[in-house]
Amino acid sequence: MIINEFISPYRFLSNFYPTPMTYLGWQCPTSEHAFQLAKTNSNVMQRMIAHASSPSSAKRIGRRVELRPDWEKVKLRIMKEVVILKFTSNADITRQLMMTYPHELQEGNNWNDTYWGVDLGSRQGENHLGRILMEVREMIRVIRV
Repeated sequence: MIINEFISPYRFLSNFYPTPMTYLGWQCPTSEHAFQLAKTNSNVMQRMIAHASSPSSAKRIGRRVELRPDWEKVKLRIMKEVVILKFTSNADITRQLMMTYPHELQEGNNWNDTYWGVDLGSRQGENHLGRILMEVREMIRVIRV
């Protein structure tokens, strides 16, 4: 089975799901906030992102920041760090993540994101977020055995 959309009952897999965490010294209400603030070295912009009223707002601000010089090289590693933190900081969703085993996770979307997910129309995409979620799930599963 493939879980191909992060909507109910799989909404917790989305980076927009409320999962408070501290990342790079900032209190973040979602993993989207954490990921977006990691894009920049500007404390001012990081503060704006951390305090954004919603994950959508954090993402919009993150699209306008001056990217840190190494962003393209580190963004996958940072997403994995954020996802690990999301699940290791929140026991309830860790249990939910483990219940998705052994299913494939695909971040299916209608906004043509073929890097982090899979476009539901074309069924094309690299699905990096889905792959990271499965890696983190496996990491947790191995640690628990």
